Amino acid sequence: LAEREKHPAWGARKLHEVLRSRGVKIPAVSTVHAILLRHGRVDPGESAKHAPWQRFERERPNSLWQMDFKGHVPLHRRSDGGGTRCHPLTILDDHSRFAVALRACANEQEPTVRGHLIDVFRRFGLPEAMLADNAPPWGTPMGELGHTKLSVWLLRLGVRVLHGRPCHPQTQGKAERFHRTLKAELLSRTELRSMNEAQDLFDLWRGTYNLKRPHQALGMRVPASCYQPSSRAYPETLPEPEYGPEDIIRSVNTDGMVSFRARKWYVSEALIGQRVGLRATTTDGVYRICLGPHHIGTIDQRDGSS
Repeated sequence: LAEREKHPAWGARKLHEVLRSRGVKIPAVSTVHAILLRHGRVDPGESAKHAPWQRFERERPNSLWQMDFKGHVPLHRRSDGGGTRCHPLTILDDHSRFAVALRACANEQEPTVRGHLIDVFRRFGLPEAMLADNAPPWGTPMGELGHTKLSVWLLRLGVRVLHGRPCHPQTQGKAERFHRTLKAELLSRTELRSMNEAQDLFDLWRGTYNLKRPHQALGMRVPASCYQPSSRAYPETLPEPEYGPEDIIRSVNTDGMVSFRARKWYVSEALIGQRVGLRATTTDGVYRICLGPHHIGTIDQRDGSS
């Protein structure tokens, strides 16, 4: 019960594992749950809502990171010029559930996200891919092949950008679950008074989540025990895309278009100024538009579409 007071959102399994790891002689998980129930620490109706999810995960750390904003949280005191809202930026490793980042942001704009990503990449290296929803700054739900300046920057770093299906938040199930945990264990129990204080609280809670809080999906291990930084270091100079001798190189103009075969073809305004490669396919008249090794679109001369 004393441990439950410290962590009011932790259930019987987590409390059992934490106490057992300290050498405490502890009864079965079912008995721990019965004790919590008997002392009014568990709502039986609320517990029934949380049925286990069917879990899928990548085989190794840094194969995929899930990135999202946890909505916005009001700030109750403006002492550091940070505005009236905090937008928590969360980045979670798919394999280990390790919280790579939890950052207090004043907005959800591309320069803010890129700055935090650079800090994270310098510390943990580059993932193979990042999964995000279709909203700005990482997606464009109204078209443009789904590319933004942020996603183009990630592609040039060699990080594949994946998007969840529109209106299907379960695609990012681990991020959604992490957000519920963040709300239950911190945001619903603490008022954030300033941006600086929010970041201090985020850092403290993230340490507990990664290093102390057992995770059921990990066999009650803590996320830090299943994570290691990536071997792919962040390059301080952005690499130029590489192309093969058979690629037809074109520069994207200020309208987001490329010239090919006496025609203008729309690619994306997010790629303005970039060099892209056109690669012939096995179908006559159809070319893949590539940014280095990444397929970003198609030109179909048969019907004039791109």
